[in-house]
Amino acid sequence: MTATFDLSKTYAHLGLGARVVTLPDFEWSPEYLERYVTQTASDGDEGRLVVIGPADSTWTTWERHPAGEELVVQLTGASTLFQEIDGTVQQVELRAGLAVVNPRGVWHTVDVHEPGQALFITPGRGTEHRPR
Repeated sequence: MTATFDLSKTYAHLGLGARVVTLPDFEWSPEYLERYVTQTASDGDEGRLVVIGPADSTWTTWERHPAGEELVVQLTGASTLFQEIDGTVQQVELRAGLAVVNPRGVWHTVDVHEPGQALFITPGRGTEHRPR
């Protein structure tokens, strides 16, 4: 029997060969992220990090994913996603159940209006950040 896990506490990596690897000790530290990138390097740009994370505060940075598109699903709460496309900032309103794709290489950030949770399926390889 396959064990269940809480995706908000145990993240997952989707890799080549349609495999899923759970990451029970995941942490948002530079050391862990470096180990994660090294351990999943053989998946190249196809590897994806899957998390349910808090969407409880407005971001203080922009980010972009040069390795591919990111799927974001607002599970609870409400927010505005900003995407900088061709020098123009576009706004996407998100509420529970709505999803959006952040295109490859597009800078994006979020304003939270009602705290909640979001599902992220992210091509983490090469992710970049800049101040907002």
